[in-house]
Amino acid sequence: MSNLANIFKNHKAFIPFVVADDPDFDTTVANIVALAEGGADIVEVGIPFSDPIADGPVIQSADLRAFAAGVRTKTVFEIVEAARKQTDVPIVFLTYLNIVFKYGYEAFCKKCHELAISGLVIPDMPYESKAEIMPAANKYGIDIIPLITPTSGHRIEKIAKDASGFIYVVSSLGITGERNEFFNGLKDLVAEIKQYTDVPTAIGFGVHTPEQAKEMATIADGVIIGSAIVDIVDKQKQNAPEAVEKFTKSIRSAINESNTRKATV
Repeated sequence: MSNLANIFKNHKAFIPFVVADDPDFDTTVANIVALAEGGADIVEVGIPFSDPIADGPVIQSADLRAFAAGVRTKTVFEIVEAARKQTDVPIVFLTYLNIVFKYGYEAFCKKCHELAISGLVIPDMPYESKAEIMPAANKYGIDIIPLITPTSGHRIEKIAKDASGFIYVVSSLGITGERNEFFNGLKDLVAEIKQYTDVPTAIGFGVHTPEQAKEMATIADGVIIGSAIVDIVDKQKQNAPEAVEKFTKSIRSAINESNTRKATV
């Protein structure tokens, strides 16, 4: 079991997301630290990309703000390096395949290892193309975190059996963004995944309130929240870290209540 998977042992995990260099370098560093201090188990850092096919308008706008700030892949690594001076919270990157391909699979995974990056979420990399990055990922101990969606169908078994770190369970059809309704077969989807693997599951896409986080934590092993936090950063700009930490604590508390409720049932 990988270090990421171990985080979920006897504990429901909270995985918040921020976009690197939104609105600037120092605020991103402070936001990562605030997420850790607020109770995040893993922090997901998005590497800005020009064509983020899985992301809704909130995260796309954050990518554009980061580009305006002059972000480069090198900048993202430097942000993590600066954050590492203040926190050892596990970090995973959400990135698109072209970024890793252009940097070089070997060089990218080596740099991740140097910065204690635990895994990569690559939404536009199909399972069938995974083999091209796996030699470098395995060499440097980087989990390639798969996504399973409500439409994965007959592919669920092979994706789940080959998974490591955790499985990103997509809550709904479509792109990221806050929503009030989710795929009504989530419990069955997670149950099917569990038939094939002991790798933990974490539900993301659309979750944005403590009540939703508590509900999702009763279904899966963890909860991922992105757009709600990115929206806080957009509104608060350089003042975001305090608000981000407060929001993280509210989600952490809700997920903990889910743990307690499950234990007393």
